[in-house]
Amino acid sequence: MAQMNNITRSLLPPLPSGNETIVDNPTATAVGALILSIVFLLGFPGNLFIIWSILARARKQSVTTLLILNLAIADGSLMGLTPFFIVYLVLKNWVFGNVMCKVLFYLCLVNMYASIQLITLMSLYRLLAILWPQRVASFTGRKTVLRVLAVVWVLVMIASIPAMIFRRVKHKEKNISVCDSFHDYDSHVVIQYTMELVLGFLIPYTIIVVSYIRILRRIRKTKFGRRIRSEKLILAIVLTFCLFWLPYHIINMVQVTWALCPAGPVKTMLDKIWHRSRAVTSSVAFISSCANPVLYFFAGKSYIRREGLAFMARLFEGTALESASRKIRQNSQNCSREKEKDADAVMLKDKEADSVTNSSSNVKPVKNGK
Repeated sequence: MAQMNNITRSLLPPLPSGNETIVDNPTATAVGALILSIVFLLGFPGNLFIIWSILARARKQSVTTLLILNLAIADGSLMGLTPFFIVYLVLKNWVFGNVMCKVLFYLCLVNMYASIQLITLMSLYRLLAILWPQRVASFTGRKTVLRVLAVVWVLVMIASIPAMIFRRVKHKEKNISVCDSFHDYDSHVVIQYTMELVLGFLIPYTIIVVSYIRILRRIRKTKFGRRIRSEKLILAIVLTFCLFWLPYHIINMVQVTWALCPAGPVKTMLDKIWHRSRAVTSSVAFISSCANPVLYFFAGKSYIRREGLAFMARLFEGTALESASRKIRQNSQNCSREKEKDADAVMLKDKEADSVTNSSSNVKPVKNGK
């Protein structure tokens, strides 16, 4: 086996001498390995529990439930990959081969894209449920939602292909290998990381922010102006994803700036920044996938005594019922207005009838033609 590894390393392209890699900083790799270990212990069983709760305990799979199920699948898949990266950071050596280097980082990017796109769909669905509660059911049927989810997964798989193209293993001195993005031209760096920023952050977060601005404005105009639990929960998911993925995208932009910057002291400084920060910021990004089960736990803790292990399923059903109750309240408001109009019309008719009878009673009867 050792001889095979030596042969494999001899076939890998070497790194230029003096080039720094993302595993060269012992502090960064130690912190990254610690973060990933905690994330795995919390996030992997947590997301599996969410998937089990929805599939086995949910009485009805609403739109919100289906979106949360797919989000848990994306997060759980990402958590399942963390042991490989923990080993990589601890050993400071990629021992899994070139194919796994491409596949694992491709799957990471797929699940990153999937998570933010699913959160975007959640925000859009809440917006539709608030603005057009009577029409939302007509275009959010189960088949339609499943088709939309299938399209989302296909698109994120296509968008993640650059990770397989640019990611590969190279070997350093002392039989040490690294799995990193190696680009033949600086333009490749710009394309890959700008694409991640635009598709994985700027576009979806613009949609999310606009959606929640409209949602909050609409809620304030209604009598039921308080933000109910489902809005708070989804808003917490959105903010959590932004908090933990923002450092990763900032380092991406530092690397893009480094690629565009001419040779000089600034380029050297940027090179050190992104190399030394990549391991930590990538590990911090993984926290967002273990944070959602924690958020669901605190949001649904009122169900624990009553429902036991099914508390998570009842929570997701509750978020769906809140949308339905909003529709019922609005329909009841409309019905009450129509009833008031009908009552006013009846009162007018009664008044007219009374006036007619009163006028007829005032006319004296004529006797014997006189």
